[in-house]
Amino acid sequence: MSKYVGAIDQGTTSTRFIIFDHLGNIVAVDQKEHKQIYPRPGWVEHDALEIWQNTQEVMQGAMAKAKCSVSDIAAIGVTNQRETTLVWEKKTGKPIYNAIVWQDTRTDVICNGLASNGGQDRLRSKTGLPLATYFSGPKIKWILDNVDGARAKAEKGELIFGNMDTWVIWNLTGRHVTDVTNASRTLLMNLQTLNWDDELLKLLDVPRAMLPEIRSSSEEYGKARMILEGVPVAGDLGDQQAALFGQTCYSAGEAKNTYGTGCFMLMNMGEIPVPSNSGLLTTLGYKIGNQKAVYALEGSIAMAGALIQWLRDNLGLIQSSAEVEALAKSVEDNGGIYFVPAFSGLYAPYWRSDARGVIAGMTRYVNKGHIARAALEATAYQTCEVLDAMEHDSGVKLKALKVDGGMVFNELLMQFQSDILDVPVVRPKVAETTALGAAYAAGLAVGFWRDYDELRANWGKDKEWTPKMDSKQREGLYSGWKKAVTRTFDWVEA
Repeated sequence: MSKYVGAIDQGTTSTRFIIFDHLGNIVAVDQKEHKQIYPRPGWVEHDALEIWQNTQEVMQGAMAKAKCSVSDIAAIGVTNQRETTLVWEKKTGKPIYNAIVWQDTRTDVICNGLASNGGQDRLRSKTGLPLATYFSGPKIKWILDNVDGARAKAEKGELIFGNMDTWVIWNLTGRHVTDVTNASRTLLMNLQTLNWDDELLKLLDVPRAMLPEIRSSSEEYGKARMILEGVPVAGDLGDQQAALFGQTCYSAGEAKNTYGTGCFMLMNMGEIPVPSNSGLLTTLGYKIGNQKAVYALEGSIAMAGALIQWLRDNLGLIQSSAEVEALAKSVEDNGGIYFVPAFSGLYAPYWRSDARGVIAGMTRYVNKGHIARAALEATAYQTCEVLDAMEHDSGVKLKALKVDGGMVFNELLMQFQSDILDVPVVRPKVAETTALGAAYAAGLAVGFWRDYDELRANWGKDKEWTPKMDSKQREGLYSGWKKAVTRTFDWVEA
């Protein structure tokens, strides 16, 4: 009998393969970073062939570390950086252009053109999303309009599209599929029908023949070839939905926040899509087999861990991301500065593609410790804005926030997050909840786990931070942040 479930976690900066046991514990993990390609300001690309090569290598690496055989793996789940868009040749499997990453802003002209007739929210009723550079549909259109011969080939059915989940599953199994969570991030899927929408396809000029079949998040899509030959590939969730699932947020009103390259808060809203009046996204949470789809509200923040990487790679303030906490702790506070990292515009709740990053409140007193501290605090402030919007839209007052992702081991950040939210912040024993959620979806599909109760029993608290800041200080700091945010607006002319 198989002892483990494997999960491919294809993220923005790296790809991992993690092997989990029945209790949801990590047995082995292997990880490999891939290149970040910046051809022009605001453009971000990945080499999809490099990512597929890395995926194969980390699968082999984790299997070797676990000293397990193919027969030990019950199923494989896939989770991925969402919205990152790839078009490739159906016959050869060769991409016709680099993958355009979710952070990329080159489609602002397309989005602004569409918004000129009906406004930024003209597609919200169908898709739950604003017109923004974030999503896949405009990226597909850009590739078809700008790569020589692409549109003609697409019309003939020679090209296919996928977010990175589709690319990985296609290479693993030969099947051209996606799940409802990834499809809901394209601006092309109807939230009610869970299918590609003809009106949206026509509006964005995307041929239906390019698109993958939309399936549930937990079912067998095909058997793996080559590496892990014959193992069912049976789970597929966009990374943030996977984290919601891995955090066992299976009841309406439960929420999680993932601190990765970006920062993403999702709240389970049950079986009915709840519209947002506060700049949040109405999105799919997950769909398990033949069960009804579960929806979520989401607040998306573009720059979280990516800001710390920027301090490391572009400014050289730190040698490794882990050093940022010590540098931030070298000062008592932020020195009166706020760092608003609107490098790719602002996402929730503002959706301002015209915004650009600022450091506000600078004086000669400020040193690199203050900049490091303000960079960490930026993630907490942005999360607070998203939670305010979420509570307004849902009518649910959050009692505690479940957190996960790489930044949750930063004690300074987690304490400040609790202080500025004024609620407890809880880290689970297994912080790799994105990969765990994909593993859970795959394991449910093949009977490795029976039901939600079994998954809930695996969840355990590792650490909890409680608020220690008085209300006057909290309000003063948050007011300063709000003021700083306004300084980022209207920097880029539409």
